[in-house]
Amino acid sequence: METNLYLKDECYKIVGHCMEVHTELGHGFSEVVYKDALEIIFRQEMIPFEREKIYRIMFRGEELKRKYVADFIVMLEIILEVKCASNLLTEHTEQCINYLKVSGNKLCILVNFALPSLQYKRIVF
Repeated sequence: METNLYLKDECYKIVGHCMEVHTELGHGFSEVVYKDALEIIFRQEMIPFEREKIYRIMFRGEELKRKYVADFIVMLEIILEVKCASNLLTEHTEQCINYLKVSGNKLCILVNFALPSLQYKRIVF
């Protein structure tokens, strides 16, 4: 078991808040409901965050038309991606890796609120 995880305490705190939301609201809502609830918690707990952060994608010195929009940037360096899916899929992980590539950040937390128990995954790039 790895004991020296990157941003371990910060990740623990964010996942804990996701669990609070999941416990209070349960499963079955759309993603935007959980995002709204997380925004309230982050604001009340005075945790710095930015919602729906837009990242530009550059190619050969030019900006591509396609942009990536991360659900949250928390504590200035952690991407939080919210899902409501039957299960976390490889595509969700790949999406997080792409966000990490364009942002320059190293950690993404992928959470799934759709199941009776909160699912989450740490993705370090």
